[in-house]
Amino acid sequence: MTGHLITLEGGEGAGKSTQVRRLAARLAAKGIAALTTREPGGSPGAEEIRALLVNGAPGRWDALTETLLVYAARADHIKHTIGPALLADKWVICDRFSDSTFAYQGAGRGLARETIRRIDAVVLDDFTPDFTLVLDLDVETGLARAGKRGAAESRFENFDRDFHERLRQGFLDIARRNPARCVVVDAAQDEDAVAAAIWTAVAGRFGL
Repeated sequence: MTGHLITLEGGEGAGKSTQVRRLAARLAAKGIAALTTREPGGSPGAEEIRALLVNGAPGRWDALTETLLVYAARADHIKHTIGPALLADKWVICDRFSDSTFAYQGAGRGLARETIRRIDAVVLDDFTPDFTLVLDLDVETGLARAGKRGAAESRFENFDRDFHERLRQGFLDIARRNPARCVVVDAAQDEDAVAAAIWTAVAGRFGL
């Protein structure tokens, strides 16, 4: 069995972290041990960079600086966590990956797609996930859910509503551009229904 990278994407409050855990448990029931991880973060060095990105005022970084920080964290994450797991033929489920940069820093903050693509090419060398689930949710519901968490890491939640609407549309555009890799899941459903939809998509994609 070869390793696979599955990513979950979406805006604030879409429930990605919960669904990462549930998908890992469902795979485990099938005898497939999956490593769960997140971005930004997922390795000691990347977690240090994460603290710079998710804390502080929304305007703390401009879009380009923010993107460079994200990719610095991603490079460390791949080197120390994702890469070794895939080389060992393990499955990896990641809460966010490069699509989030195109959505957050690109669609959301206005950095040119081509600029991000060039940075991405240097860092990832055309490496992409095997399968991506985009958890789609209307902005008001997502921000309300995120607010209930009371999380300390709230920098991106504090961007204005227009940012979050651009973010949502950015993720949907990514899914349209990559229909062979991406499946959009209605995250407005209850947790069990979302988990069931994700499993149906994953099982169909990998023949489980």
